[in-house]
Amino acid sequence: MSGLFQGLEIGKRALLTHQLTMNTIGHNLANVNTPGYTRQRTSVRSAMPLEMPHYNIGNGVTVETITQVRDLFLTSQFRRENKSLGEWTYREKSLTQVETFFAEPFDESLGDVLNKFWSSWLDLSNNPESSAARSAVVAQTNTLTNSFHSLDRQLREMQSTADMDVAARVDQINRYSAEIANINRIVVSEELGGQTANDLRDQRDYLIDNLSKLVDVTTREESNGSTVVCISGLAIVENADNFELDTVVNSSGSQTKFDIVWKNTKTTAKITGGELKGLLDTRDVLVPDYLNQLDQLASTMVREVNQLHRDGTGMDGIGGRNFFNGSFTTAATIRLEQAMVHDPTLIAASLSGEPGDNANALAISELRSQTTMAFGTQSITEFYNSMIGDIGVAAHEAKTFKGNFEVLIHQIENSRQSVQGVSLDEEMAEMVRQQHAFEAAARLITYIDDALDTLINGMGLVGR
Repeated sequence: MSGLFQGLEIGKRALLTHQLTMNTIGHNLANVNTPGYTRQRTSVRSAMPLEMPHYNIGNGVTVETITQVRDLFLTSQFRRENKSLGEWTYREKSLTQVETFFAEPFDESLGDVLNKFWSSWLDLSNNPESSAARSAVVAQTNTLTNSFHSLDRQLREMQSTADMDVAARVDQINRYSAEIANINRIVVSEELGGQTANDLRDQRDYLIDNLSKLVDVTTREESNGSTVVCISGLAIVENADNFELDTVVNSSGSQTKFDIVWKNTKTTAKITGGELKGLLDTRDVLVPDYLNQLDQLASTMVREVNQLHRDGTGMDGIGGRNFFNGSFTTAATIRLEQAMVHDPTLIAASLSGEPGDNANALAISELRSQTTMAFGTQSITEFYNSMIGDIGVAAHEAKTFKGNFEVLIHQIENSRQSVQGVSLDEEMAEMVRQQHAFEAAARLITYIDDALDTLINGMGLVGR
């Protein structure tokens, strides 16, 4: 029934509504620095009116729900660009390491050692009988082979590290998927009665944001409140279930590595983005390409130097000897013939064997400019410089793309936070507004209480 008691009910509802709104604001303020938190707002509406025979009487206010202020488009865009940032971040890290390995153009880099190797042969051609010049050729050759070995070892260690990182990232993806599936289960349970589990949804979305940097993911929300998370069209999380990735050892070829498959199946997981894609590209494309180029350089040097060296003769007048060991032609194995190490007089600086003949040493020193590589289009020096140039270009490209995606992610995140982030100024202003509304509702109850006191205790006293 309408009347003063109805007024009390309206005041009570107003107090509860504004109190809940202030509590929601306080929750926002408390989580202003919580990663992944989305600000919440109380959605209020007029309460159902009291129906009278000829009219309806307003019945105050009530809270309909507490909602998140979220921009789904910006969230989707953030995740799409985040996977590209993850991929280029690892690629930039890898190429920076490769640049460090080659250390151009500093002393003792492979390019510097190559120049010293050719120069040692030129010095020998100036004094072909000099034992010091011959010893210098041996010493520079040993330095050169050690440089090849060192670069090959560093690149293979980098490849091995990337392979171990693949297994680590797969484990991390599985942990994220298990947590997301568990939150799905709780969200579905809590939202059965029509409520919205806002804080749990924030935790789930934050996990998906982190997952998107590791691997390319797509999501969709089901009608029961759970989120399906897919990798290349295959679900890794569906309702309360997560489908794990696994790593299996692939021993084909000369290298043992981890392949990524769906656990308990033989289905290969297709990885199209994220840090995991950068890792796989580093392990399977980038490093093998540089190892292959180093092997080409080493094998060409062994072949060309040995061919010329066999045409010449040592100080003993005997020819037909190899300078490098012909059984070892890769960057990992290239080595000088032990006979040259023990007796530098066997180095074939001469063609005729006559004293003062330096023709063969001079011919070998000139190999640096002979077009012996890339199907006769590049010299050894040009091939190496081209390789270093390609590394520099690739590293600069990776750094540029990483920087571009960092800026893009920063802009998207700023836009996203402007919508769903907590603004201290905005929350404090809203708190003051709600405080005034709460005080007004309290004054309404006080007024009605006074009116009821007059009605109950004051009526019927006149004339007594």
